[in-house]
Amino acid sequence: MHFQPVFETKKRPIFIAGPCSAETEAQVLATAHALAAQQVDLFRAGIWKPRTRPGAFEGVGKPGLAWLKRVKAETGLRVTTEVANGQHVAEALKHGIDVLWIGARTTVNPFSVQELADALQGLDIPVLIKNPINADLKLWIGAIERIYQAGIRRIAVVHRGFSKYGEVKYRNVPLWQLPIELKIIFPELQIICDHSHICGNRELLHEVAQRALDLNFDGLMTEVHPSPDEAWSDAEQQVTPEQYQALMEDLIVRRPNATDKVLLHQLGDLRRQIDSLDEKIIELLSARMDVAEQIAGYKRENNIAIYQPERWREILENGLAKGSSLGLSEEFISLMMKAIHQESINHQATVMNDLEIMERSI
Repeated sequence: MHFQPVFETKKRPIFIAGPCSAETEAQVLATAHALAAQQVDLFRAGIWKPRTRPGAFEGVGKPGLAWLKRVKAETGLRVTTEVANGQHVAEALKHGIDVLWIGARTTVNPFSVQELADALQGLDIPVLIKNPINADLKLWIGAIERIYQAGIRRIAVVHRGFSKYGEVKYRNVPLWQLPIELKIIFPELQIICDHSHICGNRELLHEVAQRALDLNFDGLMTEVHPSPDEAWSDAEQQVTPEQYQALMEDLIVRRPNATDKVLLHQLGDLRRQIDSLDEKIIELLSARMDVAEQIAGYKRENNIAIYQPERWREILENGLAKGSSLGLSEEFISLMMKAIHQESINHQATVMNDLEIMERSI
């Protein structure tokens, strides 16, 4: 697939900002005029708001589109809003919306995405695709493919984090590896970080925005409201236009890559060390699996189950303690040890089952 950029500007990062929801015409226009003075690239506002439970504010609907049309006329800003069905697409286009976005609650449902793809067939309008609520890279890719097959080439994606039961720091955990993997698959895709929805509060906005820029994301989507505490939806994660300006000015924008020859040489030496260490890690993992296969032989001979909960708990606790003492995060050690444990189980299962098959064939 060959994608065209949604944002032609060479300026980095790309800034998308505006209220979570369009509430009143005055609120929308006040926000837009304040952001236009800050050279925002795209003004965002939710017109239709899918909510988890009935009774919550679900957007002003069609009347809000006229407000966005007025934003364009008065400020010159391009405007974007979320669409969740074919009728939304038709109404948005009728009112001159410049960019459409597909929300996380829609991306998770292939039927809904296909309805949008059918409504977009034959059109030439940029589309932003947010990641699905759950951490399913294939669903995200599937949504991109459906929109692409409708003939849309100006596609970008928005990383807004993933729901996780019991999470307390983030509203939606970032799981940075998923957008990184997506970028490996589709290197031409522009990736925007919706740090407002990742954080769920304004205190973490700078931290997450800086992480996104450090990872070479193309831009940021931020929720901005004239009076955040009085917002009709997602009040905790919105900031005033003044706070937004200070936040953006405080970010450090990294260069996409190194060009200095001396620096490249220094990086080359360090990268070769990384390659050598990675090779040793893989060799050690292979040796560990050899030992696991020997253990499987004893388990088979004595009719013992592969999975031993107490032993696994001991391994994990030891790994977490050692990792912490060496400055490695608990999240990383936990993920690594679980992956190693699963591979060990797979090796043991193969040995035990293959040996049993061999015995039955003798």
